[in-house]
Amino acid sequence: MEKRELKISYTSYKSIDELPHDEKLLLNKAIEATSGSYSPYSGFSVGAAVEMANGEIISAANQENAAYPSGMCAERSALFYAHSKYPGVPVRAIAIVASHNGRITPQLTYPCGACCQVLSETQSQSGSPVKIVIGSTNGAIVLDSVSALLPFAFDNYPK
Repeated sequence: MEKRELKISYTSYKSIDELPHDEKLLLNKAIEATSGSYSPYSGFSVGAAVEMANGEIISAANQENAAYPSGMCAERSALFYAHSKYPGVPVRAIAIVASHNGRITPQLTYPCGACCQVLSETQSQSGSPVKIVIGSTNGAIVLDSVSALLPFAFDNYPK
């Protein structure tokens, strides 16, 4: 038996204003996207913004449905649309933020497991790390790779 340790590194910011320009811009697009959320059941709105390698930014919000689990998370909505609109264009980064009752939450809101898996395959398809920016009223973090959130990802993407 061999015991191993897994370390995750990230950059933490005390305020969204401390973020580098590109990450701040992307996070602000995610904040704007929360207004498109349809979340009458949870009241929990999530916005995501995806930066493509061609410079385009695609944003989306979560969409709930009474026939749970037929809704869709903001991250997957944005990623699926980005892949449809720009097939073959790598994703550079994604920003994620949540709001409740129209106000950005004080806690960081991380992607769910399904979104982490889609992000992992996106990263695999891109051939380079996808940066993840997560914001709140109490600051933000930046992860340099999806692997920080899902280190043991199911990777069945043909290479």
